[in-house]
Amino acid sequence: MSHELTRRDAIAALSAVGASLAGCVAPATDGEGTETDRPLTDHDRETLSAAAEVLYPDDVSEIEPFVARYAGGRTADRPEHAEGIADAVAYLDEYCQAWFESDFAALSPDERDEALRRMGAEKADSDPNGEDTERLRYFVINDLLLALYASPTGGELVGIENPPGHPGGLASYQRGPES
Repeated sequence: MSHELTRRDAIAALSAVGASLAGCVAPATDGEGTETDRPLTDHDRETLSAAAEVLYPDDVSEIEPFVARYAGGRTADRPEHAEGIADAVAYLDEYCQAWFESDFAALSPDERDEALRRMGAEKADSDPNGEDTERLRYFVINDLLLALYASPTGGELVGIENPPGHPGGLASYQRGPES
């Protein structure tokens, strides 16, 4: 069974982190179809999507538009967060260039998984001011996982039908185990 991430999921995840919903509306253009005023580059968004493909369960679909909407909203009014993502992506690419002679997003999913494990990203502390791997953990890995599991679709994957902040969410957390 496939679990499709939607625009609603991106909005819910942004609401959960208290971020702007600007990333979920149509992007601003310069009149010729070129996006403007976007704090993340196409390469940053492509790398985030490539990381999500490794981090998210195999039966999750529509990852790229979900990640683009979430990342756009997450960074719309937080340029320091966009800068943190960009720095983490640069480190990730530098690491992958050294080991695989390719940027992270250009690797196969198995190679991406291997790269993250080899650098110890799954064991690293999450620290926005820490070492490179700790910043990668904070700005890329944990943020992408938070986005997924704060969404209704991601919550459903782990048995939370109504994440906090969603209709019915509060009531489902106030029920006792006998309900």
